[in-house]
Amino acid sequence: MRLTQEPSQVLLVFAKEDSQSDAFWWACDRAGFRCNIARTPESAVECFLDKHHEIIVIDGRHSLYFEAEAVCRLIRATKPSENTVILAVVPQKPADQEEPSVLPLLCAGFSRRFVENSSVTACYNELIQIEHGEVRCQFKLRACNSVFTALDHCQEAVEITSEDHVIQYVNPAFEQMMGYHKGELIGKELTELPKSDRNRADLLDTINTCIKKGKEWQGIYYARKKSGDSIQQHVKITPIVGQGGKIRHYVAIKRPHVDNNNQVHRYNKEGGDHSECYPLRHRDRRKDSMDARSLSSRGSDAPSLQNRRYSSVARIHSMTIEAPITKVINIINAAQESSPVTVAEALDRVLEILRTAELYSPQLASKEDDPHTSDLVGGLMHDGLRRLSGNEYVFCKIVNMSQSQLSIPITLNVPPSIAEMLNDEECWEFNILELEAATHKRPLTYLGLKVFATFSVCEFLNCTEATLRSWLQLIEASYHSSNSYHNSTHAADVLHATAYFLRSERVKNSLDQLDEVAALIAATVHDVDHPGRTNSFLCNAGSDLAILYNDTAVLESHHAALAFQLTGRDGKSNIFRNTDRNQFRTLRQAVIDMVLATEMTRHFEHVSKFVNSINKPIAALEETNDTEGQANIRNSPENRLLIKRMLIKCADVSNPCRPLELCIEWAGRISEEYFAQTDEEKRQGLPVVMPVFDRNTCSIPKSQLSFIDYFITDMFDAWDAFANLPGLMEHLSENYKYWKGLDEMKCKSLRPPPAS
Repeated sequence: MRLTQEPSQVLLVFAKEDSQSDAFWWACDRAGFRCNIARTPESAVECFLDKHHEIIVIDGRHSLYFEAEAVCRLIRATKPSENTVILAVVPQKPADQEEPSVLPLLCAGFSRRFVENSSVTACYNELIQIEHGEVRCQFKLRACNSVFTALDHCQEAVEITSEDHVIQYVNPAFEQMMGYHKGELIGKELTELPKSDRNRADLLDTINTCIKKGKEWQGIYYARKKSGDSIQQHVKITPIVGQGGKIRHYVAIKRPHVDNNNQVHRYNKEGGDHSECYPLRHRDRRKDSMDARSLSSRGSDAPSLQNRRYSSVARIHSMTIEAPITKVINIINAAQESSPVTVAEALDRVLEILRTAELYSPQLASKEDDPHTSDLVGGLMHDGLRRLSGNEYVFCKIVNMSQSQLSIPITLNVPPSIAEMLNDEECWEFNILELEAATHKRPLTYLGLKVFATFSVCEFLNCTEATLRSWLQLIEASYHSSNSYHNSTHAADVLHATAYFLRSERVKNSLDQLDEVAALIAATVHDVDHPGRTNSFLCNAGSDLAILYNDTAVLESHHAALAFQLTGRDGKSNIFRNTDRNQFRTLRQAVIDMVLATEMTRHFEHVSKFVNSINKPIAALEETNDTEGQANIRNSPENRLLIKRMLIKCADVSNPCRPLELCIEWAGRISEEYFAQTDEEKRQGLPVVMPVFDRNTCSIPKSQLSFIDYFITDMFDAWDAFANLPGLMEHLSENYKYWKGLDEMKCKSLRPPPAS
């Protein structure tokens, strides 16, 4: 496990600024640490709980303003302080006075003592020693906690023994497989446990000879359970070399051996010898040595920042809705673990072929018979016709779907208040709903002008700002302001998220300017003329659009087609008028592809391809520091296409990753739109696509939890692993907890009931 650590954060708790506090401030600057200053105990605790500093320096020279020991106890009372080093600054004592005991400081919770010294070098040396000593040790300990948590939840049985084969650790999967409780095993030598008589007589000697040489052994082994039964296992034993170059531990990973049609692992059967012994350098021939199926994956558990990239790979393999091709890839990945090098390399080539083929048709499996989940997922994943009783399709025109055109002003003067509001648009927490109110429901035009200028879209398209302004106004006027969710504010929200993602360093280095322009245009038009009804509704109702597009990606096809129809209708708003023909064709194809990618029936195809073609290969190359190989993966035309699809998909459904208040508002808006659709389906006698969205009985928290579990968590894990967006994942975790709390209270509304 390779550990990477962010620059250490230091909190200085000094009531007054003086030479000592200045010395620590400049010492932090020299060391490259991030530094905050708190003047009161209350602000110190508040700042620490927000930033979780690794080092805290508390001024203990004066008791006039606060007691240093009391401040330390306040901080130590918080859970995050467990791994924090707290330094007490104590006054110089005259030479004739006895050195005071450090015991009171230690009892108060301090880790170290620093005798007052306003030299920047002295403070720098102290901080560097702490960072290289206690801070790094605590960092490794925190990482160990993550590792043992993973071991406790993985499906393989794990056993760790000392160099003398004394059992140090077994995980719950081991207890379950062997029938022992860990208390019966810890501290015992392996020789004390009963052995199965079904192994070859020389097998144990073969294993011991191999692992004592520092080589990994893997093969088939019979173990005896506590009940006395023998169990055939596939075992991998890895020696762990520690201090002094000596073997200090052995890690054994065991799982039941499965053969015949259920066989996952292949073994060398020549000569009847089922064991294989590989040097350590061949240990990770498979590109992705982690068995992703062994990690628990639930939408309710936001991954730690330390393991985001690995958890995204794990989650994608544990999705309830899984395509057959994903299962095939899982089996091949597992087979590579125990295959000879030549076979593993051949299987790598097989995986490369599978990852680029069109073999990703998702299949919906039931999940605990949850009607909220099945209705929501079914309604979004299917765009074909739903049958009524008697297998008769219902065809009727959709009423009240026309949209009166908004008046389009000739000029657009940005008021100072709106211009000031737009200064924050590069921040993820930007409040698009405030912009909606300030612009009288015309946020797309104002935000579009700002974002398109930032990315030099006019220069790229060789069009004037007046043409761009006219185009934005035309597109915004073609959104239905009567829709509670799919209106121009949603388009502006998606445009904002798209621009935010494009500024990410990894994304920026993967795409060229044409890709960026295509993404911004696609985000702007991706739901234009949306009627506030789902594809299933349009197909069931036999709408003109459903007939035109053969019940296939009806809305998405309409959005893309109409966007180009509107753009080419009038030269004053044709942003492509001066674009080179070949460039226009490339740009048009990219916009169409991204808009069509927002269709939910291919959701799992897009996510699976992204993980298998980009996340996994990059993660493997990161282990070898192959930066050129990573760049080649990101910049290939096929993978740039996958990145753009993933980008707009995440932008389109980013509401659960927004700050809580925005998340709640968007949840209310989409629920109202679904309620209105259900009402209309009942009025017209159409099949009810999502019966659970009955405004009288629906639990909005349950619907949000289902949506996050099935669609959001896996996708944003994968996107975060690529684009590095920890802030979004923190919002997602907090929002999930909020909806979970409401659901546990049996509350069906957006907010908890007022306190009585």
